[in-house]
Amino acid sequence: MLAVIAITAVVSISLSSRDEDGNEGPTANTASGSDSEFASANDTGPITIITEDPSCAAWIPINNTFVDTTKNGWRDRDPSIPASAWTPEQRKQYQDVGNALGAAADQTEPLVKLTTHRALRELYAQFIAYARTYADTIPTYTSDDDHLARAATIATKALSAICQAVSFGSAAARVPLVLEGHAPDDVAQPRDPAHSERFLTNPDPVCRDWQAASDQFLTDVADWLKIDPSVPAGQWSTEQKAINDAAIPVMRQSADKLEELGSRSDNPTLQDFATLAAQYRRAYAQAIPTYTTADNHLYDASIFTVGVVNEACKAVGDR
Repeated sequence: MLAVIAITAVVSISLSSRDEDGNEGPTANTASGSDSEFASANDTGPITIITEDPSCAAWIPINNTFVDTTKNGWRDRDPSIPASAWTPEQRKQYQDVGNALGAAADQTEPLVKLTTHRALRELYAQFIAYARTYADTIPTYTSDDDHLARAATIATKALSAICQAVSFGSAAARVPLVLEGHAPDDVAQPRDPAHSERFLTNPDPVCRDWQAASDQFLTDVADWLKIDPSVPAGQWSTEQKAINDAAIPVMRQSADKLEELGSRSDNPTLQDFATLAAQYRRAYAQAIPTYTTADNHLYDASIFTVGVVNEACKAVGDR
């Protein structure tokens, strides 16, 4: 579902419906240049709900411009058709989106250094890495390359949801209700965003269990997914309230599972994404009894972060 959202001024942001799952060992990230270039260099503690960040205002127009470019028919593409079988119109659609991804990646580079949060730094860097890798595949595109596109576009949705939760106040309202987690033993170091690398270039041992956990969660909340997220808690019917109440323990158990899976990986970026998704899912669970429409951004931040990992796993053949 594409939603029109206002942040300071009216802007358009690509968001999806609730039921989208955003459906090699770790690449060592080493710093290039001084860590002092990165505002998030000292963020080595627990991943938390983000209540403010200086990069969000700059991210929104970058995202909006890219989203507008995808309205050229690319979003309705059949990803199974390889480049060798494209019509001239299809080739232009892919080339235009590839150019837009490259431009968005270039414009996102400064945000990697501007953000004060490690998790956002990693999401920006992964958007850049997957966007550029996908754009490079377009001349010889095959269906497997679509997972690169999905990883990049789902990363944009995760970033936008996090920033929307900041702008609309749901992050600040719910963060006091979520317990702080543990600091990781190892963190991904900042690196030059011009040379951002995919965090998965070989399958991670947790990939299949991650996909299974994602699928199981969507099955477990199937009834909840049917409820219109624009309806606040005060307007729920008796049935809707019962379904939402039943979703709370499922959300919490799913969050615990995501974090447990992350702890089994040796990849520090995957670990951070797991914790980030878990914390936002816990925040949403806490929000349910007094749910407002702004809280849906917390859910989106979680589900899209899960989706980035899913598509990254599929891009390296772990499906």
